[in-house]
Amino acid sequence: MGCCGSTQKPREWKPLEQRKCTDIPWLLLFILFNVGMLCICGFAIATGAASRLISGYDSYGNTCGQKNGKIPGIELSGRDHTSRKYVFFLDPCNIDVLGRKIKSVALCVSKCPDTELKTYEDLRNFSAVYGSDLCSYDVQPDTYSSHSNRATKCPTLPVHPSASLPVFHRCMPVDISCYARFAEAFITFVSDNSVVHRVIAGVMTSKEIIMGLCLLALVLSLILMVVIRYISVVLVWILTAVVVVGSIGGTGILWWLYVDHSKSVNATLPALELEVAKDNQKALLIYSIAATVFTVILLLLLFFMRKRVALTIALFHVAGKVFTHLPLLALQPFWTFLTLMLFWVYWITVLLFLGSAGSPVQNNQTGLVEFRMDGPLQYMVWYHAVGLVWISEFILACQQMTVAGAVVTYYFTRDKSQMPFTPIVSSVLRLMRYHLGTVVKGAFIITLVEIPRLILTYIHSQLKGRENACARCMLKACICCLWCLEKCLAYLNMNAYTATAINSTNFCTSARDAFFILVENALRVAAINSVGDFVLFLGKVLIVSCTAFAGILSLNYQREYTVWVLPLIIVCVFSFLVAHCFLSIFEIVVDVLFLCFAIDTKYNDGSPGREYYMDKALMEFVENTRKATERYGKVEAESREMKSMTGGTLT
Repeated sequence: MGCCGSTQKPREWKPLEQRKCTDIPWLLLFILFNVGMLCICGFAIATGAASRLISGYDSYGNTCGQKNGKIPGIELSGRDHTSRKYVFFLDPCNIDVLGRKIKSVALCVSKCPDTELKTYEDLRNFSAVYGSDLCSYDVQPDTYSSHSNRATKCPTLPVHPSASLPVFHRCMPVDISCYARFAEAFITFVSDNSVVHRVIAGVMTSKEIIMGLCLLALVLSLILMVVIRYISVVLVWILTAVVVVGSIGGTGILWWLYVDHSKSVNATLPALELEVAKDNQKALLIYSIAATVFTVILLLLLFFMRKRVALTIALFHVAGKVFTHLPLLALQPFWTFLTLMLFWVYWITVLLFLGSAGSPVQNNQTGLVEFRMDGPLQYMVWYHAVGLVWISEFILACQQMTVAGAVVTYYFTRDKSQMPFTPIVSSVLRLMRYHLGTVVKGAFIITLVEIPRLILTYIHSQLKGRENACARCMLKACICCLWCLEKCLAYLNMNAYTATAINSTNFCTSARDAFFILVENALRVAAINSVGDFVLFLGKVLIVSCTAFAGILSLNYQREYTVWVLPLIIVCVFSFLVAHCFLSIFEIVVDVLFLCFAIDTKYNDGSPGREYYMDKALMEFVENTRKATERYGKVEAESREMKSMTGGTLT
């Protein structure tokens, strides 16, 4: 399982000539690890945590909807709640932000209150009509109005209408005002809580617009993929021109909207509309300044990189042909996202199971029952957390290996008509049969770096404002170094998967061979790969800018109702994530093509018996590069000759 030494002679690359299983011990280790993950899930279900999570339990250790056993030392435990299937919180808006839970006494009731109850008499009438007691079990309905401890044993008045969740039987308030207070507690940088109320109201008012803009981002990403597929030759220049024009035009429109809103703000408006208008005016000013700075930086970058942008056209042209021959590549983000979502739902469900598992323990401060995992069982959560990172990285690595295998098959097949009918499916089958151990090992290496980075990030967030300047600087430096190391390893892993797809070698051998190839072509990596990433970044900027611009125009019709800050942030973040998912596939294709191209130029020269595998567009690129190099060499030689002649004349 250890990496091979670098003293061995470089092997000759033999694309697609042989196939064997790689890194089998790592696959066995991964299988054992997943058996442990399933055992944790089984333990949580066996201890009753699943029923407590779904059915819910009260603050005395009783599970709702069933008959319970007596818990020693807990007076109100061991009750028969067969007819009481819903969990009701006496104060559902008392939310513990740090503990991420509702800090309230919970009871099992037979019906959630569907109307507002303003007085204790209303509580008594609700109990008489529906047989659902909303006060503590030791308080009789007839004594609701006169009981001495009614403030702590009965719900906080008024009781807002509530409804049970679809699967989890909890009575949650229908009104969202209580969750707005949770947002106020969570957003600590806002001094005026009324601003948060208006922001939350703005999001709820604009929810249809937000959903429409998110759908627009998805459509724009698909359109850009089609553009990449069919007009990749001029894609670089189109994206560059559109982004430049869009950035300048968008900046101008933002400043125009700011001036327009400034004229509409006057003291004659009602108080609420005046506050909303001022908030929008400030937001537009911030957006305008940020857009101006971004546009200036973007224009400077394009000016200095104008000569290198042309170098990516040949590689992008071939990448477009790959998508033409392998159209299923565009669907890879969907399958990966769906797989990740299913795993994350499973992981969160098991985590909630673990939160409800353990032995019932009475809290000495509140007197209520909590379920805690004591002893070695508490380490299950850490094991489960490692599984989240490792398995998530494994799923992403499977996508990379699948794409790499399909692109390698395309590149190293001279007669494209002889390719498999579905190269993507063939690549998936090869991955499952031969190379699962390799992606497991690559994902584990990323996990070894990512977990310490996440731990340090968590420590930094917990100690924020408490540590001294030196400790804060060291923590940030360590986090930054681990982040850079993670990105470098991820790039090396991607090329290692490509090498495995070509030669069917284990992870360490593939990483070593790919590293040597990349070092030999360091200048090409810097000149082509970086510019390609920049062009794809421009594509992401284009999608986000178009979506944000459409959002500004849409929200402009609701200026008297909506605060624009949060809706636009939500739309921009979602559009960037969608664009990143789609364009990351194109980025992987470009990286795989570059490594194949470097291998092809190293072992082949176009002579009989050593013909190139590459596309004609890349051959033209090689010839143009070679001519430019020869021309540059002649100029340098003539310059040296002139200097020597001048020096000889002077002497």
